[in-house]
Amino acid sequence: MAIFAKTSHLKRSYLMALTLFNPFTDLIFDEQFCFLTGDLTTEKMPVYPDWLMEHFKFGDDRIEMMDKSKVYTYADLQLPCSPRVKKAFEKLEEEIQKAYKKGFEGMASLDEHLLFLWTGRMVYGMLYYEMQYESSRMLKRRETFELSPMLRERFGNFHLMLQSIVEPISFVGQKPWSIAVFPLKYSADIFSYRDDTVNLLFQFGVNGFGLITCLQDNGVIGEKQQDLLEKMKGHVLHPIQFEELFARFHYSDYILQYKPEYKIENTENGISIEAIPVTATQDRPVFGFWDEEVFAQLLTNYWSVYGIQREDIIQFQKPFLSFLENPYSKEFVKAEGIDLPF
Repeated sequence: MAIFAKTSHLKRSYLMALTLFNPFTDLIFDEQFCFLTGDLTTEKMPVYPDWLMEHFKFGDDRIEMMDKSKVYTYADLQLPCSPRVKKAFEKLEEEIQKAYKKGFEGMASLDEHLLFLWTGRMVYGMLYYEMQYESSRMLKRRETFELSPMLRERFGNFHLMLQSIVEPISFVGQKPWSIAVFPLKYSADIFSYRDDTVNLLFQFGVNGFGLITCLQDNGVIGEKQQDLLEKMKGHVLHPIQFEELFARFHYSDYILQYKPEYKIENTENGISIEAIPVTATQDRPVFGFWDEEVFAQLLTNYWSVYGIQREDIIQFQKPFLSFLENPYSKEFVKAEGIDLPF
C-alpha cells in the first residue's frame, strides 16, 4: 500500500522519478510495449521461470483470473519485454537456479534484492494479466477501465522498484520489503506456491527451503514476526508450520494500519528509494487488533488439506492451536513431534 510522503520536496522527486515508464499512470498494458520499460517490442518472457515449470511439471496446469471467468495455463502466461529486460531476467534466473540447487544454504546466501526481483516478477506478471484482462473486459462493455488512486500508487511504486533490474535505481536505508528464507521439509517433487497480487505477497516452498516475501510493507511485518523467526533458526519446518507462518504474515498485512511511504530522489547515480520508517502514534499502533476468530478462519483455509477445521483451531477454554509455538511455554515446536504427513 505504498504512498509517497506528502512534502513538496518529495513530490518534486516523485515527478522526476516518473520519467521512467509507469504503466499505472495511463493504465497501459498493451502487448506491443515492454511490461517494464514501455519500449516497443515483439519479444516475450514467461511469467513463471521455464526451469521451474519444467522441474515441477506445472506448465500445463490451469490458473484462473481473479473473477474466475478467464482461464490460462501457467505456460500461457507471457510478458512482452524488451531485449535488455529479457537478458537481465535471464541472468537473474541463472543466479537463482544456481542457488536453488544448493537448497536452503544457497537461497539464504542470496542478496535480498535478488529475491525481491525474482518473486516480484512472478507477482507482477499475474498483476499484469489481471490488469490486461480487466481492461479488455471493460472495453468490450464500452466502459472505462479505472483503478483507485491508492492502487495506482501502490502498484506504480512496486513497478518502479522492479525496474531496478535494468535501471540505476538503488535502495538505501530501510528496505521496502520483508523477506524470510528458512529450511523446510517436503516430499520430493512437491512444491507450495501462493501469491496475492493486490497485497503483493508471495509464498514458495519446496523440499529444502521455504520463502516468504512481503513486497511493499517497509519491513514492518518481518519485524512483527521477528521473535518467531529467531525461534525458528536451526530448525527445519514441517509444511503445516510453513502454512501457519505464511498465514501470520498474511494476517499481519491485513491488520497493518499504515500505508508505507517512500522517499524517492534523483541523485547523480540514478534514483534512490528509501522506505520511510512507520511511526505509530499513541492512538494508532502500527497494527490493528489481532482477532483470533478472524485469524482462525484464515488459518482454516491453509490447513484444510490436513482436515483441520476452524473448530479444531479455536476452542472454548483451550489455547489457540499452533504448530509453531507451544501455547504454554512459547517454545518452538520441533517438526519431528508433528504427527502429520509431509
